[in-house]
Amino acid sequence: MPMLTIIADSNIAHLHDYFNAQTLGTEVNVIAMIGREINAEIVAKYQPDALLIRSVTPINQALLADNHSVKFVGSATIGTDHVDQAYLASRGIAFANASGCSKHSVAQYVLTAILTLRPQYLSNQNPSLNAQQTPLIPTTLTIGIIGLGNIGSTLAKYAQDLGWQVLGYDPLLPPSDINNASLDKVLMDSDAMSLHVPLTTIEQSPYPTSQLINSKTLAKMPTDSLLINSARGQVVSESDLLADIAKTGRSVVLDVFEHEPMVSEQLLSSLAIATPHIAGYTLEGKLRGTQMIFDAFLKVFMIRNENEQIGINLFNQLLPPNPYHWHDLKQQLKEQSKQPLKSSPEKLAEFYDIMADDKLLRDVLDKQTGQVNGKDFDKLRKNYLLRREWLFD
Repeated sequence: MPMLTIIADSNIAHLHDYFNAQTLGTEVNVIAMIGREINAEIVAKYQPDALLIRSVTPINQALLADNHSVKFVGSATIGTDHVDQAYLASRGIAFANASGCSKHSVAQYVLTAILTLRPQYLSNQNPSLNAQQTPLIPTTLTIGIIGLGNIGSTLAKYAQDLGWQVLGYDPLLPPSDINNASLDKVLMDSDAMSLHVPLTTIEQSPYPTSQLINSKTLAKMPTDSLLINSARGQVVSESDLLADIAKTGRSVVLDVFEHEPMVSEQLLSSLAIATPHIAGYTLEGKLRGTQMIFDAFLKVFMIRNENEQIGINLFNQLLPPNPYHWHDLKQQLKEQSKQPLKSSPEKLAEFYDIMADDKLLRDVLDKQTGQVNGKDFDKLRKNYLLRREWLFD
């Protein structure tokens, strides 16, 4: 096989451990660069066989019009709104994303945000229930989940494991024990609401999500309900959100932003927790994403290992031992729930210190420009010290 040329986002975890001459069995030239700098000029210059990206590189006709070599595009992310899949199909270019790669990472981010801001949900057990019936956390907490794909459904499992009531809404899926409510009911009856939808417009879907959270939907939410968005920034109208916070004092957690990678000082100062698009940034989540597009790459280019089988699994080889087990954290939460709670559980910060990530973003605020600038936002993501995903066993 002739040498393969790959242009790749340098932020892809363990990129060179996967894509090298030894694993591929052929010479390979991997050109790693900042994802936002992968443009039409670069692609036309190098005429790569494959593009490996994350969420910040738009894949469309504008990028590939002057290219005749790309046979595969792999996105090491769950989301696909940055990829024009119809155009790729028209060109006969194979595409794969890493569906579900960070579903536990994002679900754990949401749980941490809720328990950090609402430690009162860990309270004394309900004496009306016996030991077998007593949930870890009283069912007075109702979590609303909009979007029940890989991440939303995983979050629902954690919530049920904690004894929370789940209200879920996903019009693209059949009714189920978690897909059990209308949009209005989720908005009106949730103590905490988390968004897990793709970004779609009215032209793309009968249920568009662009600006889904706006003045009308916010007005239906109780003023003390918590809003969390770790999906796509444009799902929430920033101007409407700011007006709602000013009026209600609502606690809001954002990991994604409408004008990302820029974040205005006004928005940042209004948020209870703000993080730089790292909800899915665990070592496991990112490594799993690389493994998934690597597997797809091997199939497209018909690369086989020494046993003549497609597939080389490096995931477990590259992972160090993991001391973080969900059942350990859950047990500590259970013990703490028996005591009056004045602050978030200590072990929660040991498992994931979300406020440290909040501080990272606030510390790069540029007072002169009145915003977090794009280069600083991207630098935080590139240099982020990957946390560990809790083992759900």
